[in-house]
Amino acid sequence: MLELAKWVFLILFVTEFILGMLGNGFIVLINGSTWLKSKRISLSDFIITNLALSRVVLLGIILTDSTLLVFFFKWHESGIVMQVTDLFWTFTNHLNLWLATCLSVFYCLKIASFSHPMFLWLKWRVSRVVVWMLLGALLSSCGSTMSLIHEFKIYSGFRGICDTGNVSEHFRKRISEYDLIHVLGTLWNLPALIISLASYLLLIFSLGKHTQQMQHNGTSSRDPRTEAHKRAIKIILSFLLLVLLYFLAFLIAFSSHFLPDSRMVDMIGEVFIMFYPTGHTFILILGNNKLKQTFVEMLQCEYGHLKPGSKEPISP
Repeated sequence: MLELAKWVFLILFVTEFILGMLGNGFIVLINGSTWLKSKRISLSDFIITNLALSRVVLLGIILTDSTLLVFFFKWHESGIVMQVTDLFWTFTNHLNLWLATCLSVFYCLKIASFSHPMFLWLKWRVSRVVVWMLLGALLSSCGSTMSLIHEFKIYSGFRGICDTGNVSEHFRKRISEYDLIHVLGTLWNLPALIISLASYLLLIFSLGKHTQQMQHNGTSSRDPRTEAHKRAIKIILSFLLLVLLYFLAFLIAFSSHFLPDSRMVDMIGEVFIMFYPTGHTFILILGNNKLKQTFVEMLQCEYGHLKPGSKEPISP
């Protein structure tokens, strides 16, 4: 049964990995080539490109972890290998979430419309706000990684005592407390998720306000501003839902250490973990007119149905 589950896991996992690498590689290739040609890049394209690069690295880390899980399970469970993988995953994952949050804030400040002085102050300085957020994301990622290194020092001390065989009930509780602290380390990501949720809610309120104004003026509700609101809302909402699934999968994988068939639970968790950096990438492509147009044209060329001159207008 385990052998069959292993092969099913490998097929699902490799499929997700290939799709994720193709999607993120496509974003990096298109935006990177545009940047090299024009020597300029918009702030949104810069964030999306770096987000795609971080996801390429994240996919590689998850692939390494899953390969060890399937083929070298005992090595995967050893302390040093697990710690090195966790360090790289923590830094890349934290940076990835904050880059997505920066994109959410950028969309909110660029598209939403409010008369509050604080919002207007941020809107007029959107480039500066996002750049400082990017720097803060890098520092926060380093902070979460350093915190994990401190946890590993405590863990190494616990393992040293456990290996002696002289373990009291009090000490077992201390180990359980450590495991809980390790899980709570994911709370480093909570501020990013709160900011993304706030951006989503502000866009919802702004869209409602804009729709009321359009109805009052008797004009069509399908204007470019309304479509921009809807596109940004879909991107942020999909990010929040996929991240929720992502962390639930992480908790499932972590809880496998307390279950009898830990390997099977680990594999299920890994499949769902891979879904976030793969799925959200294609949502970003479909939500960006330039990337979507290039992607559609590429598919049309592939199947020989390209119609010259049939180009979709690109919005800023």
